[in-house]
Amino acid sequence: MCPTSPAKGLAFLNFLLLLAVGTCEVLKSEVPENYGGNFPFYIVKLPKQALGSYHFTLTGDDEGVFGVDSGFLYATAPFDREKHPSYTLQVSVTDKGQPVIDPITIYIQVKDKNDNFPQFTKESMSGIVYSGLGTKSGSPFMQVQATDLDDPATPHADLRYSLVSQAPAEPSGNMFQIHSLTGSVSLTAEGAHLLDPEKCNMYHLKVTVKDMGEESYAHTAEGIVSIKVMENTWIPLAPVNLQENQRGPFPQQISQAHWSGGPAVYRLKGAFSRGLFTISSEGVISVTRPLDREAQAEFQIEVFAESPDGTAYADSLTLAVTVGDDNDNAPVFSQQLYQADVNELAVQGTEILRVQATDADAPATNNSKIVYRIASQKPESKEPLFRMDRESGAITVQAASLHGAAAHYTLEVIAEDLAGQKGGHSSTCTVILDIVDVNDKPPVFSQRKYGPFKVPEDTETGFLVTEIAASDEDKPGTDSWLVEFKIESGNEGEIFELQADRENNAASVILKKELDFESVQEYSLVLSARNVGALVAGGYGSDSTATVLVQVVNVNEAPVLSQEVYVESVEEGVPAGTVVLTVQGSDPDTPRGIALRYSLKGDTNEWFDINEYTGEIKTARVLDREVMEGTYTMVVVAEERVSPNSTPMSVTAAVTINVKDLNDNYPHLVGDYSQEYMCSLQRENQAIIIGAADEDVQSGALQFSFSSDPTVRRNWRLRPINGTHAYLSMGLSYLVPQVYMVPIIITDSGTPRLEKQFNLPVTVCQCTERGNCRTQVLEMTGKPTPLSAFGLLFGTLGILGLAVMIGLAKLKAKSTDNAEKIPLNNSA
Repeated sequence: MCPTSPAKGLAFLNFLLLLAVGTCEVLKSEVPENYGGNFPFYIVKLPKQALGSYHFTLTGDDEGVFGVDSGFLYATAPFDREKHPSYTLQVSVTDKGQPVIDPITIYIQVKDKNDNFPQFTKESMSGIVYSGLGTKSGSPFMQVQATDLDDPATPHADLRYSLVSQAPAEPSGNMFQIHSLTGSVSLTAEGAHLLDPEKCNMYHLKVTVKDMGEESYAHTAEGIVSIKVMENTWIPLAPVNLQENQRGPFPQQISQAHWSGGPAVYRLKGAFSRGLFTISSEGVISVTRPLDREAQAEFQIEVFAESPDGTAYADSLTLAVTVGDDNDNAPVFSQQLYQADVNELAVQGTEILRVQATDADAPATNNSKIVYRIASQKPESKEPLFRMDRESGAITVQAASLHGAAAHYTLEVIAEDLAGQKGGHSSTCTVILDIVDVNDKPPVFSQRKYGPFKVPEDTETGFLVTEIAASDEDKPGTDSWLVEFKIESGNEGEIFELQADRENNAASVILKKELDFESVQEYSLVLSARNVGALVAGGYGSDSTATVLVQVVNVNEAPVLSQEVYVESVEEGVPAGTVVLTVQGSDPDTPRGIALRYSLKGDTNEWFDINEYTGEIKTARVLDREVMEGTYTMVVVAEERVSPNSTPMSVTAAVTINVKDLNDNYPHLVGDYSQEYMCSLQRENQAIIIGAADEDVQSGALQFSFSSDPTVRRNWRLRPINGTHAYLSMGLSYLVPQVYMVPIIITDSGTPRLEKQFNLPVTVCQCTERGNCRTQVLEMTGKPTPLSAFGLLFGTLGILGLAVMIGLAKLKAKSTDNAEKIPLNNSA
């Protein structure tokens, strides 16, 4: 769309608002209504293509107020918007009958001027307002309307209503109000409260309407509104009673509301399912289906009267609907199975339990009045054992005693409504009664005395002495029947114990500890029988007590040593006759320590002696730990001293003697060093490893050193490896090749310290590149020649042979003298 500039009508002389639009074929312009200036009134300039001596044809000017001159569209008379708000013109430009340009369309809009007064649509305006529960304050009961011929899209037709006066001003001058925009008339809060047709049944209101909206300069019109006051038909609704389970037909009218103050739309609201209650356009309220009192007994239904636009005319009315009860429900027990225990000692009238049933029908009516009765009892009895209270449902004991009754009874109980009358409903439940046995009968032993039972004193523990039993007349398997046995007295030292057989109410008397005839010769065990459950009637008498007599039979018993193993320590080197330990024994059949003989076994090397009467063990000779290898073990025997025709009983115990070490052995060299040599000149890391040993345990680490000879200390070096070995090396890089006697002192770490010097021959020679000795070494000064050495060797061997022969002869003679002695192996 081509843009245009509207002509702005001004009051100054012949001012034209022109809009040059260029070559656009559609022109728009706005002209003022009731223009009061000079004419012709030029409106718009035509496009430049239309300028010239052309012929112009104007169409759409039915009133003949437009013309074209010198390329301008003009008007010859003022415009009236209310008659003709706009014009659509078309200008054709031709030259000698031929179009110069396409026809030009011109749209003329007449701009409104506030030249009209508002007018009420009715000369006579009236309405009706209702009192009582009638119109609410602020709810319109009528509306006044006015029109204005000016442009409605401008403030010229923006109307405002106001209330000027009220006649009469009774009982208040502020009874009514008018909405400034809509013209709706309604009661004020004061008017709704004071409105009374008996005091005033007609009011006249003076109202005004003005244009220009909220502007102060405007046109105004006045009118009179007559309002008649009448009594309203919007009155409270009477409560309704409806019987449940009605058969219809439906819908069924139950009430009616009516609003007489104008067209009304009725609406219901309340706590009920959708569609259960309805209201017609005439205000008829209906129920659409049967009601169920147990589901909902009462309804509070709100009834509304509203204008077609949904505005409430007045406060809502409340319709109360009460649903009448029908006996359509059977009693229901709180549980289908009841269970209770009944004490067999329960007296007549003792309440056992109460059953309870409820009925959903209306309370306090026969429809929900429930009574109870016992329909059956299993197993049956000759006389009624139980009674049911008709009103409370309490079951009580009716029999004088329940002794001899069955263990269980099953009752069928019925609950009936309508107070038990015919035509009512009923339901049943089951009651199980367990007759609880009461511990009123004490247990009784099958016999009062058991035994005497003779039991040897060497009988092994766990031996069954006897079995006991008791009987009980109470219900088997219950705490009233179960028996607990107890040894009340006579079981000092807990020599015996009871092992129960609960299934048979019996027990076994078992030997728990060893018997000793020398300590106790007879046991009189007093036993009691008691129920697990408390005895509620009577008491435990003599029949619940029994005695078991056990006599101990004496048996010859073996001696007993004070220890099973004897361990003692003694230092080596103690003199013969030193007391090491004393073995003590006794015979259970005789006074302690008498009539026993002691001896040793396993003392192969005869290191010890034992006194056969006192058990005192002494050293037989000086002990040597290194020979005895530290620990010496043997066996001590204690046997009865009996007549030659009797077999003695004996007992043994192991004896271990730990021989403590003394530092009594010198350390000595170990190993053969005859093939060792050293090279001169000295080679790198050249050394001989020498070793030493000491038979003593406490000798500790051995130390290697030289004598104080300065030459030795210069020529040789010692470097320890550990506590038993050291490196021997040359102290100088060169020594004269020969055999050297190197004096080495070895010292132990015992107490006291022992040391010994050894002269170790060491060969020093010249060596090949591979380290082999190649030079014959010089003989040591003062040493024997080979020939003399051989002579000495053979002479020594002859002397040693003679000594061996003499020793063997003596040994043979000694073995003949001791033929009866049997040597025992020495154990380490």
